[in-house]
Amino acid sequence: MDGMIGCCGLDCRSCDAYIATVNDDQKLREKTAKLWAELNSAPILPEHINCAGCRMDGVKTVFCQNMCAVRKCVIEKGLATCADCPSMEGCGTLRPIVSNSPSALENLRRG
Repeated sequence: MDGMIGCCGLDCRSCDAYIATVNDDQKLREKTAKLWAELNSAPILPEHINCAGCRMDGVKTVFCQNMCAVRKCVIEKGLATCADCPSMEGCGTLRPIVSNSPSALENLRRG
């Protein structure tokens, strides 16, 4: 599977944190931090908006590195992505992601 497809199936190339990182775009970091802070009622700052991709070596956002339940599950099971899990289709951990982003499930199914 393409290394830029995250554990959950989201395409990291379309994530504003990834885009801000690869383009060193401070204005996008600020915009993304503000939006994510509002959406998550959390103190997210522009310096938190740096990510090389969920499954790639390098920096990760605090959420992806430490809080993402899907990524934690995949790592604990020793899988590359949820596509490698026989329970993917009915998974309650993955459900919130694919409910909001059906393309994530499509990416996983394509493998």
